[in-house]
Amino acid sequence: MIMLTKPLVLGSGSPRRKEILEKAGFQFSVEVKPTNESFSESMPVGEVASYISAQKVNEFGDEYNDKIVLCSDTVVILNGEIMNKPIDVSEAAMMLKTLSGNQHKVITGVSVKVNGEVNSFSDECFVNFEELSDAEIDYYIKTCKPFDKAGAYGIQDFIGMAKISKLEGSFYTVMGLPVHKVYQALQPYIRWNS
Repeated sequence: MIMLTKPLVLGSGSPRRKEILEKAGFQFSVEVKPTNESFSESMPVGEVASYISAQKVNEFGDEYNDKIVLCSDTVVILNGEIMNKPIDVSEAAMMLKTLSGNQHKVITGVSVKVNGEVNSFSDECFVNFEELSDAEIDYYIKTCKPFDKAGAYGIQDFIGMAKISKLEGSFYTVMGLPVHKVYQALQPYIRWNS
């Protein structure tokens, strides 16, 4: 287990982010604060994920100054438009049909708060989808229920395994946490046992 000089708090209810941090060897607790995730229509789409991650981390007040707080947000972008989490089956199907046969961009923003100071950064990955049939889309939605996922898919699910032909960037950025950049941000606080 990687030990830090302060307790680490993951400010996310995402089971995928929890799994990534655990597999990377970090010890942490999970706390989620309600956050307003709205953003200005004039904000460049490439800045939205890190902006929302900063909004999330700033919900953790001064009482967390003795801890390191980590928050994250992921957006899926196609043709300059953000694809949010689908609200129902028909919206999920529409999103997947739009992604089918196309390349899109995934950006995950991360904010780390230590002693009241926030460090925000992001990472992006280009994802190539093969053509998806209606039957494949229907099967995926029924079996994986991707309603908590931006763009209506998870790279670690059936769709990612069977229908993503190429990635330019980190798999973990698409999954929800660019762990290589998180490790760099947390490196100053790692306490290696001799």
